[in-house]
Amino acid sequence: MSINHILSAQVDVEPILAQNASFEFLPDDFELASDDEKANFIEMRKSMSYWQDAWRRLKKNQVAMVALYIIIAIILFAFIGPYFSQYDYSQQIRGSENIAPCWEHPFGTDNLGRDILVRTMFGTRVSLIIGVVASLLVLVIGATYGAISGFIGGRVDDVMMRLAELIYSVPDILVVLLLTTVLKVPLQNAFNTSHLAIIKSLGVLGPSLVAIFIAFGLLYWVALARIIRGQVLMLKEQEFVTAAKALGASNKNIIKKHLLPNCIGQIIVTTCLEIPAAIFLESFLSFLGLGVSAPMTSLGSLAAAALSGMYSYTYRLIIPSVILSVMILSLNLFGDGLRDALDPRLKK
Repeated sequence: MSINHILSAQVDVEPILAQNASFEFLPDDFELASDDEKANFIEMRKSMSYWQDAWRRLKKNQVAMVALYIIIAIILFAFIGPYFSQYDYSQQIRGSENIAPCWEHPFGTDNLGRDILVRTMFGTRVSLIIGVVASLLVLVIGATYGAISGFIGGRVDDVMMRLAELIYSVPDILVVLLLTTVLKVPLQNAFNTSHLAIIKSLGVLGPSLVAIFIAFGLLYWVALARIIRGQVLMLKEQEFVTAAKALGASNKNIIKKHLLPNCIGQIIVTTCLEIPAAIFLESFLSFLGLGVSAPMTSLGSLAAAALSGMYSYTYRLIIPSVILSVMILSLNLFGDGLRDALDPRLKK
């Protein structure tokens, strides 16, 4: 008899309750679960950390995993491949000028007799280094600037955002061209005369690449800063931030441990998109003769050098262009997969 029936019929419930209270379970009332029942039993999910859970979700994204494998293959091609070649990127082989792809030279040789395969490996390495270092500069400056502006708010936020908008309005390509032109001679003199090990190590990159890094540090952080500021403005009103303030956490710890980890999806995607942007910028400067200093090469300078013989030696232009396109596409797809895997709001 249901509760509704009892209430509607105005039945005296005391005898029913007394009967249920005196009821006892006997050992014969229990039996062991069968194998099928055990198999159908829902087990509790194993406890795992944030990064373990993110990696589990990332592995389910087949497109992102294929992109990751391609990126790993490109990295191995760029950093490990030259050790298996008998030629150097600047070595000129006499009598082997303008050779078509063959067994000894799979990518052929250029007009100076240099092996294009080895030069492509070194060019891919340089392009990757440029993209990663430039994106890390953007990440550090943009994330810090945007988080501070959004968290403090008020007049400080207004001043910081007006400064960011002023930098955003500056034509970046013009500033990069001016920096690479103006700083080339002073940087080269500093590399030649300085006794500091860190400055001498930067001299290996060349003044043009250092100027590109300076330009990225000055200009290209604005987009990431605005994205992080918008996220922080939304997150700082959440309950976990209020709880952290009530527990006495400093502003630095709140930004570092609570706000930025919840912006990790936007940070990863924007940073991954900055890598191809930096590679394209270096390619553009190499086309104008302001990129990597010879005999060092990059994918952009390889493509620029192949333009003069585009109709006679088409493969020289196709090879670096295909590698550059595949690398940029893989970085974009992997960045999207990381965004889905690292977003705390998608965690079950």
